[in-house]
Amino acid sequence: MAGASDVISVEIDDREIRAGLRALEDRLGDLRPVFRDIGEALLNSTRERFNTQTAPDGSPWAPLSPDYKKRKKKHSDLILTLNGYLRGTLNYRATRDELRVGTPMIYGAAHQFGRPDINLPDRPFLGLSDDDTEMILDTLESWLLA
Repeated sequence: MAGASDVISVEIDDREIRAGLRALEDRLGDLRPVFRDIGEALLNSTRERFNTQTAPDGSPWAPLSPDYKKRKKKHSDLILTLNGYLRGTLNYRATRDELRVGTPMIYGAAHQFGRPDINLPDRPFLGLSDDDTEMILDTLESWLLA
């Protein structure tokens, strides 16, 4: 049968799939709800770092210098805590397409990244731990599948 061919036609009812994709597109258009959940959890884990005095990777913060420890009147055993302002100003901002976690205190950057010019070691308190990353992925997955 040279030149003969059969045509097979398959029709798929994809209305439900298209509706699901539209709903997903609508949800992805504004990520504020899921970013708020993630932001709250990240604030909690960042605040906990002030209790454990550790960086996001779990390493301990550099100890206070002996000279500073002698001069420090309040909380002499706590690193990054004099009056609680730094920890107390931690916040997040969720927009449609972005989540920021941080502090408005300008000296927060000096502690996060260090200031070699004044012998201030870095003591990172902002960032993602492995647990934070897992929480974010789990939260996003739950939110997308809801």
